[in-house]
Amino acid sequence: MPFFGSSKKKEEAPTTQDAIQKLRATEEMLTKKSEFIEKKMQQEVMTAKKAGTKNKRVAINALKRKKRLEKQLQQIDGTLSTIEFQREALENANTNTEVLKTMGYAAKALKSAHQQLDVDDVHDMMDDISEQTELANEISDAISSSVSFGQDMDEDELEAELEELEQEDLDEQMLGVGTPTSELPSVPDTALPEPSRAQPKQVAADDDDMAQLAAWAS
Repeated sequence: MPFFGSSKKKEEAPTTQDAIQKLRATEEMLTKKSEFIEKKMQQEVMTAKKAGTKNKRVAINALKRKKRLEKQLQQIDGTLSTIEFQREALENANTNTEVLKTMGYAAKALKSAHQQLDVDDVHDMMDDISEQTELANEISDAISSSVSFGQDMDEDELEAELEELEQEDLDEQMLGVGTPTSELPSVPDTALPEPSRAQPKQVAADDDDMAQLAAWAS
C-alpha cells in the first residue's frame, strides 16, 4: 500500500525567470501598500493635531492607530528588503547559469576543434614552416650578395701594363713622332716649276717641298 501522498506528482521547480517575475510583482504590491500606509499615518497625525486638548480621547486614538501603522510599515520595509535580497540572488544565479551554459557550449566547440588537430601534425607543420623560412632566407641572401666578376685578375699585372702605356705616351711626346702609317705618300707626276726670281715666296715654298721629298727619299 503506497504511503500517504506518494501518489501525488512531484511539483516541478519554478525557473529562475518565473521566480524573479513573481518577486518583482510582490515588491510592487508591497511598495504601493507602504505608500498607502504612509498617507494613512499622515491623516492620523492631522486628526490628532486637530483634536488636540479639546478632544483628548480622539487625539490619543489617532496616535495609537498611527503607531500600529508604523509597525506595519516597518514590517513591510523588512519584507521588501528580504524580497530584494532574494531577487538579486536569483538574478545573479540566472546570470551565472547563462554564463556557465555559454562556457559549456564554447568548451564543446573547442573540444570539437581540437579533435580535428593532432599535436604531432602541428609540430611537423611548424618544422616545415621553419625549414622553408630558413631556405627562403638563404636564397634571398644568395641573390642579394654582390657578384665578384673579374676579381681573380692580378692587380699588379694591370698596374704594370698601365705604366707601360704611360711610358709609351711619354716617349711619343718627346720624339714628336706619331704612329707610322702603312701607306707611303704618292710621288707627284707633274714637272716641278722653274725657279723664278719674280716669285720669291713661291720659290721658298718649292724649296720646302723639295726638302721634304729629299728627307722622305733618304
